[in-house]
Amino acid sequence: MEARRAISYKRQSYRTNPTMLALIALCSLGQIAGTLVDAAAARHLVDLVIIGSWLSFYLVPTFERRSGLLFMLATRKMLDQWSLFDWQSFGLFVMVVDTIASFVISISMARHGREGNSADLYLSNYKLGKALGIGTFGKVKIAEHLLTGHKVAIKVLNRRKIRSMDMEEKVRREIKILRLFMHPHIIRLYEVIETPSDIYLIMEYVKSGELFDYIVEKGRLQENEARRFFQQIISGVEYCHQNMVVHRDLKPENLLLDSKLNIKIVDFGLSNVMLDGHFLKTSCGSPNYAAPEVISGKLYAGSEVDVWSCGVILYALLCATLPFDDENIPNLFKKIKTGIYTLPSHLSAEARDLIPRMLVVDPMKRITIPEIRQHPWFLAHLPRYLAVAPPDTTQQVKKIDEEILNDVVKLGIDGNKLINSLRNRIQDEGTVSYYLLLDNRLRANNGYLGADFQETMEGDFSLMRLYDGAPAISHRLSGLEDNHGTLRQQFPVGKSWALGLQSKAHPREVMLEVLKALQELNVAWKKIGHYNMKCKWLPSFSAYSENDLGIPFYSGTSVDENMMPGRHSYVVKFEFQLYKTRDDKFLLDLQMLEGAHLLFLELCAALLKQLRVQ
Repeated sequence: MEARRAISYKRQSYRTNPTMLALIALCSLGQIAGTLVDAAAARHLVDLVIIGSWLSFYLVPTFERRSGLLFMLATRKMLDQWSLFDWQSFGLFVMVVDTIASFVISISMARHGREGNSADLYLSNYKLGKALGIGTFGKVKIAEHLLTGHKVAIKVLNRRKIRSMDMEEKVRREIKILRLFMHPHIIRLYEVIETPSDIYLIMEYVKSGELFDYIVEKGRLQENEARRFFQQIISGVEYCHQNMVVHRDLKPENLLLDSKLNIKIVDFGLSNVMLDGHFLKTSCGSPNYAAPEVISGKLYAGSEVDVWSCGVILYALLCATLPFDDENIPNLFKKIKTGIYTLPSHLSAEARDLIPRMLVVDPMKRITIPEIRQHPWFLAHLPRYLAVAPPDTTQQVKKIDEEILNDVVKLGIDGNKLINSLRNRIQDEGTVSYYLLLDNRLRANNGYLGADFQETMEGDFSLMRLYDGAPAISHRLSGLEDNHGTLRQQFPVGKSWALGLQSKAHPREVMLEVLKALQELNVAWKKIGHYNMKCKWLPSFSAYSENDLGIPFYSGTSVDENMMPGRHSYVVKFEFQLYKTRDDKFLLDLQMLEGAHLLFLELCAALLKQLRVQ
């Protein structure tokens, strides 16, 4: 298909030149004919052009061919009726023909030269090379960044194709996610160039192809090699989840290998953002790698479906086959939903323990990423740079490499402007050059974000927690440490607390009790799921008291919203969701959507009182 398209493209380019040459010749001969007094000589010249036009019948695109012949035949007709026109009238006619022909030439250039001219204009910093492949929305080409000399991959997305397939949101989501991410095992997006007709994604060039092809060529891998790939995959997936992104389409075809056989996770088009208290429902991804809850159309939080896909990938690495495979899709879905598969005898005991824990049908009982990181099979031969938590994205941009910065300045980029662009994550010629040089050096050192660099960053983070006074950053970093498990081994802390309200009662009974309590508090609600409600509460101002801190607390029954001036300022909107926990309890979680925080806290206290929670 690619060869046929390339041949078609070359043929069309070849056809464009004779078209414009013929029309230019028409203009020139028309002007010459206008200067001749002898009508017969003019007719002979026009006859020659008509003959030439017919000879190039199959070399000229339809619109220009018909237009050119029309003008020439009209000119020939005028010359046949020479006696009806004087020289000045004929000269005026030739000028009209000349103008129209020039207009046709401009249309031809716009139609056939748009792609090449726009690419040259917008991609002036790159030297385009051969096509690496053809995707859903366009081609992927190799290119050279002229300033640094490093290779990049340019993904061309045609806007018309994107609109025709109703995929604008998918493309925008992938671009937004890739702009955010900076991880050694996630493909890097350096720059986005948008034109009226196309979107150009300037991405990291990965030359060794897909992990899928590697498995097909090599067969089942030795456990050490498979473990190395798996460790890199888990590191990248963990980074996604820490940034509240679930990939949802993990498979060997979406895992590329660089020149040193390091994993690069690609294709975030089906990914989505995870929100606290909200579930996803979209059934997407490849069926062989999709989790049971996904193909069943059930609600899922997000991270657990990626764990399942990683389990299928690990099985494929170690066995060179898929755990769930069937040409008949209903049969395939049945196998996935029931978790029916076999473990080959050649697997080690630790591998035979890890895979079944990842391929558990019940997502609540499935192993998590932090637990995978603590599994003995995963910890064996773990590289130092993967043994520590990856730096937070917002802090990575604050760490500027002075050596790389000086190298970019030597290329002619203003240093102060570059520092400002790096800190504010602005895409320009300087930042693209900086990250290309940085990535190339780190790849050459066989470590994108080495352990030494990360440990230094972690030291910087500790100082920031002490002196910067940034609670959001402190909360973020504590989450990274807690999820990673390294610090928990050194300082074990018993989990004696839980978020929300927990109960061992039947979920229907829990919901009835909660709804009764909300009714007592004059809270209106609307069902949006089986165990999920959206609620609205308007407090009463008939009486209130203040505590020692001067914070007002309102009491009494709710009043009619329509009787209260400025009532909309005090409306509290929230959701509550009932979850099933790992120890077979049910947890009630409340999440504020809109309103004053203190009013929401008062409502929570009143709800606890109604439920008689101690």
